[in-house]
Amino acid sequence: MEEWVGGLWHKYITRKANPEFDEARVTFDEVSKSVGMVFRALGGDVVKRVEAATGREYLTRKTFLQKISGDNQLVSLAWQDHESLRLPESLAVFPTTELNYDLYIWLSVLAANHSGKFTHWAKDNQQLVVEVLESFPSLHSRYNRLAQSFVELRADLSGMSEEEAQMERLIRQSILTPGSVSDFPVVNFAPKAVYLWLYPSASSDEVLQAQFDESSLEEQEKEQQKSAKKTKNSRKEAERVESPDERNGMMIFRLESMFSWSEFSKLDRGSDDSDEDDEDYERTIDDLDKITLAQQQEQQKSAQIKVDLDLPSASEDDIPLGDGIKLPEWDYRKQVLLEDHCLLQPMLPRDSKPAKLPVKLQKTAKTIQAQFEQLQSVRYWLKAQPQGEELDLAAWLDFHVESKTSATAEKGLFQSFRGNHRDLSCLLLADLSMSTDSHLDDDNRVIDVVKDSLLLFGEALQAVGDNFAMYGFSSVKRSNVRFTMLKNFKEKYNDDVRGRIQAIKPGFYTRMGAAIRQATKVIAEQNTSEKLLLILTDGKPNDIDHYEGRFGIEDTHQAICEAKRLGIKPFCITIDVDAQDYLPYLFGSDGFTQILRPAQLPMRLPQLYHQLTSQNS
Repeated sequence: MEEWVGGLWHKYITRKANPEFDEARVTFDEVSKSVGMVFRALGGDVVKRVEAATGREYLTRKTFLQKISGDNQLVSLAWQDHESLRLPESLAVFPTTELNYDLYIWLSVLAANHSGKFTHWAKDNQQLVVEVLESFPSLHSRYNRLAQSFVELRADLSGMSEEEAQMERLIRQSILTPGSVSDFPVVNFAPKAVYLWLYPSASSDEVLQAQFDESSLEEQEKEQQKSAKKTKNSRKEAERVESPDERNGMMIFRLESMFSWSEFSKLDRGSDDSDEDDEDYERTIDDLDKITLAQQQEQQKSAQIKVDLDLPSASEDDIPLGDGIKLPEWDYRKQVLLEDHCLLQPMLPRDSKPAKLPVKLQKTAKTIQAQFEQLQSVRYWLKAQPQGEELDLAAWLDFHVESKTSATAEKGLFQSFRGNHRDLSCLLLADLSMSTDSHLDDDNRVIDVVKDSLLLFGEALQAVGDNFAMYGFSSVKRSNVRFTMLKNFKEKYNDDVRGRIQAIKPGFYTRMGAAIRQATKVIAEQNTSEKLLLILTDGKPNDIDHYEGRFGIEDTHQAICEAKRLGIKPFCITIDVDAQDYLPYLFGSDGFTQILRPAQLPMRLPQLYHQLTSQNS
């Protein structure tokens, strides 16, 4: 009975304490496509992902009901960094769905016209609003409607201290008349969230830049900022716990720095490691949802534990071929190609033995081979020739009409029946990362589907007689990009190749740029007029060092551009459900295809090759 009554009370008091309008709530999923289109159409970075921002604690004064209910009031605000634009998971700020929807659109417009960096949060947002309204006058009515409604919903000034009331009045003036306020007071609590503005990114380095008025904290602050420079994560919740000697347990807020995302936490930098694994630590931080900082004594080196993905022993690993190949990598931040930045290691599957085509694929292989044999035997008429087996009636008619009106030299009036000539080379590059170890159903993994696809692809191209090669790739950091040779251009497709394909295993990560560069070198050496680079993958570029997010996307994009400049046609086949978020930027709208049912990949791969190359026949 007590639990039942307690549950009712909790629901009641939480609902009363919640200032949002749940009946008018609009979720990010409902508007994700619209805001993405607006963001990119108005100049937003095409590479940036548009995603939902998780709720964060926001240090502001709570109402009496919020204190009773214990409501932490997690706030989801709009911010962006160099990799993504983050918009609230849902908006229920206004009492109507129309206004909440308009707020999503407004935030995407602001983000499209802002870099994400702030020198003074309040002043910069005012200036941004002014610039956007000047550039897009049609948005005046939408903004005025949002601003007026938002100000009307702000808290009553009567319950605030004079300093806080002054801050609130200036915030309201900034919203209603952007650019009119140039000076803001310092207060102990942040004002209520300003949903009409963008916030600085939630990276810990920005959070730690909040200014304090206690001189005793100066040395600690230097250490915080020094530590923050090492952490470039832009998606984490950061906390700072108050020191016991801080005045009244309050933080002094200055808008020229930023509002705190959270309550205080003590700084815990741990011990400094200056070894070559610093980039790995940064990626580990990227995987955390929340970063908590607290002061603590330095930990002994002997107590530290490193966790990493170990490579198999030399006796169990694939067989390396040579000492490796040094390759460049594109650093989009510096806009420079870093020479000899990656080491690619060609390898052969260790346990491969000559093998026949599996029985389960033999019937399908015969069907595909028959289709490709027809492609090989295609014959066609070559028009407008000076001599040939038959008269070209269209060419003769054109010549006859022209000769009646003016003196016309005789052109080719015949047509000749020619056999098909396929002057092309194809290299199939397969992603063998650890994600291919995932199961599609009880009997099949992604890697099993990849093997079947490679086998049927080989059977098909053997039937048509095209020049082709097959490689796989995965990686563990830039110093270990694994490039598995399944068939090179000089080899015949035989049982040795089939055995290598059946021996491949899921690898590690997906450093796609280096693999594409090496594949480009290999196929560029072929003396054919057409060169096709097929890339088979189940996810976006990634690795456990800095090669994540935008860095991997930009490097891969650069590698693809390099291949195109050499006359190579890259084309991607993916089973990644999120492929539409990044593949149009990498390959263009017509440079990839998405297989929604991975089990269909073995049949679809040869069919796609048929479609891509039949125009060259």
